[in-house]
Amino acid sequence: MPPFSPAEYSGLDYLATGTMILDAGRRILYVNPAAETLLGVSGVLLLGENARSAFERSPELLAAVQTACTQQETVIEYELDVVVSGHPPIRLGCSVSPLDKPRDAVLIEMRAVDPHLRIARLEQARLQQEANRELLRNLAHEIKNPLGGIRGAAQLLEHELPRESLREYTQVIIKESDRLQSLMERLLTPHRMPRFGAVNIHEVLERVRSLILAETPSMSLRRDYDISLPEIQADAEQLIQATLNIARNAVQAMYGNGHGHGNGHGYGNGHGHGHGQGGIVFRTRVARQITLESRRYQLGMRVEIIDDGPGIPEEIREQIFFPLVSGREGGSGLGLAVAQTLVAQNHGTIDCESRPGRTVFSIFLPLPG
Repeated sequence: MPPFSPAEYSGLDYLATGTMILDAGRRILYVNPAAETLLGVSGVLLLGENARSAFERSPELLAAVQTACTQQETVIEYELDVVVSGHPPIRLGCSVSPLDKPRDAVLIEMRAVDPHLRIARLEQARLQQEANRELLRNLAHEIKNPLGGIRGAAQLLEHELPRESLREYTQVIIKESDRLQSLMERLLTPHRMPRFGAVNIHEVLERVRSLILAETPSMSLRRDYDISLPEIQADAEQLIQATLNIARNAVQAMYGNGHGHGNGHGYGNGHGHGHGQGGIVFRTRVARQITLESRRYQLGMRVEIIDDGPGIPEEIREQIFFPLVSGREGGSGLGLAVAQTLVAQNHGTIDCESRPGRTVFSIFLPLPG
């Protein structure tokens, strides 16, 4: 087979889409001008470099390359951080496709993430949050009233019981009513002002991780932390609850009785799948130039909860943060609505990208400074 010549792909020079070609050994064979512009680096410096070295701080991109080669199919990442050695991270959308020529080569196409689209989505999320708050306040009121009646009836019944041993049953009713009353106050009244303090996001994630593993010991839950992230001013308990709600959704996708994801209790398509395909990943990264609550931040924090479940059904994908939206029979449809509202109270937002085999919930929070 004749050696590869970059001239064979000279037609790609005129594409507006950033394009890069790797050979079977993952050396960079070709970089078009659009890719140079996106990455902010000359193609001359990249040609001949091993992609594993040049993009060693871009694990998502390298993983996409590996998957495309292994499965011989195009892998699409709608948003990921691409870092060229010695340069700041860039938020890009990428597609990675195997090529027949050169043999075992890979084509990487890159495009900038549209900031206007993200801002529009954030505005939509803000409107959803306002609707969530009102509905949850009304729902809390409707639930708390009958709970009080149940508790009062259990107390009256307790005084009428002929045997002391029977009172343990009324005590169960009373204690569970008290627990649910407290839960309503904590989860269904998100207008409670947050109690801000110094929070290490990794301590929050470790707390959630321990809770998830206690509930589902066989779950594979991996960490991919950027330990350089500083502390933030936030309400730790609210962030724990928000992250826990999202992580439990991921557990439903992996183990959830065949029901997949849901808003609080499964948003799945009734199929789900078993474990052993990677499980769940908690990932933290710096996010640059983000917009939160219509305010632009130079630096932010991105917390990702990633699972390889069946993905969110397309018919409810745009409504998963609305209260009472659930794809699982018996699901309350409150988990993600509550999570979104709690994160918003900490000046952040939640985003979601999903396709079969990969769902990513991203929590964005401002960093100090």
